[in-house]
Amino acid sequence: MALALVNEEAAAYWAGRPGVTIRRWAHEGRIARYGTGRGNVRYNVHELPKAVRDEWTRELITPGETPPLPAGARAA
Repeated sequence: MALALVNEEAAAYWAGRPGVTIRRWAHEGRIARYGTGRGNVRYNVHELPKAVRDEWTRELITPGETPPLPAGARAA
């Protein structure tokens, strides 16, 4: 599967979660982080759970599921 890198704002919208949650998931190893430094970090949209949104209004109905922790990792 190819990489589809997006910034934190787009990743948060896709998953229906706040940006801080996306950063925490990356810190915990649930998703990969690409790049370093403020404004340069990207996330692969294929690793993110898709939120359920209203077809017409795009209002959030259900946020995406939390990705699993890698084996041996602990939640923050």
